[in-house]
Amino acid sequence: MANNLPPFSLADMSGRDFAFPASGAGQTVVCFVKEDCPTCNLVMPLLQVLHQNGAIRVLAPGQTAEGNRILVERHGLTLPVLDDSTLKVSFAYDVETVPLLLLADAEGREIERLVGFDRDEWRAFFDRRAPEVEARWDALPKWRPGCGSLTQDPIIAERLRAESENSPLRARRIEIAPADDMHEFLFDQGFTDGLPVVPPTPERVLRMLGGTRRDSQEVVVKMPPNYAPATVEKIAINAVLAGCQPAHLPVVLAAIEAVCNEQFNIHGVNATTMGASPVLVVNGPIRERVGLNMRLGALGQGSRANAAIGRALRLAVRNIGGARPGGTERSTFGNPMKYTMCFPEWEERSPWPPLHVERGFKPEDSVVTAFAMTSGPVLCVDQSSRTGRQVAGSIGLSLEAAHHVRSHNSSDALVVVSPEHVDTLWRDRFSKDDLREHVQRVTARPLSELVSDDDVGGGFPPERFAAMPPDRRSRRVPKFAAKENLHIVVAGAEAGKFTSIFHGWAGGAMGSVPVSRKIGD
Repeated sequence: MANNLPPFSLADMSGRDFAFPASGAGQTVVCFVKEDCPTCNLVMPLLQVLHQNGAIRVLAPGQTAEGNRILVERHGLTLPVLDDSTLKVSFAYDVETVPLLLLADAEGREIERLVGFDRDEWRAFFDRRAPEVEARWDALPKWRPGCGSLTQDPIIAERLRAESENSPLRARRIEIAPADDMHEFLFDQGFTDGLPVVPPTPERVLRMLGGTRRDSQEVVVKMPPNYAPATVEKIAINAVLAGCQPAHLPVVLAAIEAVCNEQFNIHGVNATTMGASPVLVVNGPIRERVGLNMRLGALGQGSRANAAIGRALRLAVRNIGGARPGGTERSTFGNPMKYTMCFPEWEERSPWPPLHVERGFKPEDSVVTAFAMTSGPVLCVDQSSRTGRQVAGSIGLSLEAAHHVRSHNSSDALVVVSPEHVDTLWRDRFSKDDLREHVQRVTARPLSELVSDDDVGGGFPPERFAAMPPDRRSRRVPKFAAKENLHIVVAGAEAGKFTSIFHGWAGGAMGSVPVSRKIGD
């Protein structure tokens, strides 16, 4: 019984559609080819002669779009060279070797097939099907093997198989030998941050993808430094590695969108020798829904959601973007935050507008904000102040130590105020803006006090200071270039008169700007 070949419709180089089988077309030759195959190039003139004869319709699905163009130009082809660059038709035909020539009747039933090039077989085919076609057979080699179809590439084959099965998974599967330790294998392949990871089995990845409505093959971002396409599926794989639950995935997706924004400059954050790393702050209803800890120990260990979400971001930047220590990751010392740093704001415990509302979102929105921080959390310890002004002053002097005491006009800092400190501040009705302004006041120093000298370096260059007019030398310079560079949230346990501080990296066009993204489904 004749084999029914799969029907298809493909366009040629000019965009004309060709269907197989086609009503009234009679017999058709379908020959799968690719440009970099010498044997395919050998048979293209024969196919062209067969096409020009007109007795049999000839279609040549080519496996790359650019290769098709080259074949047409190289051989002066007028036969339809069809665009099968998606390889879906080649996969449906289970093409292992090209050229693969199939002769079909008008209903699409296979009559004959030729694989590779055997001169006697091809000559006999022409003698049977188109004896009037003349070819210089003696000038052709007796035999040439074909080349492997692109569908046999392991990575491509996995993708095509998943598509044919309507599976959301397209990533290449890695087979691990039965005697191998899976965890050691993942270490050896460089998929980890130095700590064990959860093996991303297909079942776990599918379960993770259930945490979002987004299509698994949607490209979320092109991730620096390699600008690799970060699909939802690839991000889900890294979320599995990090130990996330499916409910965490929307937060991870939004965080990756934030850090891959040009303003955030994740490439610079990774490459700087200062050791900067993203710090994520989550706001809105999703905090409780996914189990983020905003209370006791919010900045430390013990919370799966806090730890896993921050770690998933870091692993994705490593495994998808290619930022690895010793490569484009150039931190002098490294930074514990390069493992993870994610926490929510305790909005309900704060008298102030939450961070995301300050940044233009609605209170009911769930939002993640990414900051590029070089160090922290550093404690400001003030257990004796009784007024908001005193606490604000203590926070200011603690902030003055960021990077270097004499380094003023700094960029960003993230201030995490504890409930006890915020109570003291609010008793005197200190707003967030009042706190910012007081920090700027108490840290303002005459420029003359910020100049490097024989005892202490790291300050304003003395030669530039000497060239200034006297009135500029006495100008008072606050710690931060603008009060808006101070970002303030509330978190932590009810007990403890402390404020936690993260020191920022360079800001503006030369560094990183905090970026917020709304968390979707």
